[in-house]
Amino acid sequence: MQELIERELASFLDKLGLAEEPMGLVYSDRMPEGAISPPTMEPPTPEREQRGEINWQAVFASFSCVMGVIWRARQKKIAAVFAADQPGCPGGSFFLGYHKPQTEAILRYVTSGIPGWTEGERYCESPEALRAIFTTLDPCPAPGKYCIVKPLRQFKGEEEPRLVIFFARPEPLCGLHQLATFVTNDPEVVMSPWAAACGSIAAWPFHYLGSGAMKAVLGGWDPSARKFFRPDELSFTVPFGMFVSMLERFRDSFLMTDTWSIVQKKAARSERTWGTRSNG
Repeated sequence: MQELIERELASFLDKLGLAEEPMGLVYSDRMPEGAISPPTMEPPTPEREQRGEINWQAVFASFSCVMGVIWRARQKKIAAVFAADQPGCPGGSFFLGYHKPQTEAILRYVTSGIPGWTEGERYCESPEALRAIFTTLDPCPAPGKYCIVKPLRQFKGEEEPRLVIFFARPEPLCGLHQLATFVTNDPEVVMSPWAAACGSIAAWPFHYLGSGAMKAVLGGWDPSARKFFRPDELSFTVPFGMFVSMLERFRDSFLMTDTWSIVQKKAARSERTWGTRSNG
């Protein structure tokens, strides 16, 4: 598989109009060298909450958004690594599979708030509504000690990512969206459910895989995480098997047509305008 990636990835990205290599996500019990991680955090689990053991002030003092850590890894072209005691934030701990169900404090933090502490993010109408959403999503438990997100070409030998994450603007996203249907023949292959940005690159893709569905997930809609995306940029996460099919079959698709060449020109204009600008 590594040979296919080395042979086709550059041409594939060029056709899409993407300058940035996608990231792969995998769980492992081995920490990669030279990785960056969020600060250590006392585990924000519901069991510890029920026992009154969580110091929420300390938890939020060590808060580090999962997407912010991945943003730094993207810039440096290195691995971002998360663990149960380094999840980034309570939301990241939940969406990356390090604890569930979500704590009552975070259910209120994301919704209606807690008097005297936070007015709430108001991303869902009530803790009860959010609890129902999380029951539906029900993130898969982390299958390894570390959740590793790193550039695709840094996977070596037999090591393969479970998911492949693209960060792209509308024109390349157009290509990825259409190509996902081309390789699956599924007109509903691209899903875009509600979640924190890290939920869109991990919890939801694994949720669909766990139910036997091969789905791509369009994400990055979380207002709190938008500062860790470039202007107009979203995430597009696919199972590794779908990504392999894309590499194997893109030369047979619309990406080789005159129609796509027009889109490529727009993608190039967008890259010239925004490509080197920061996420802020």
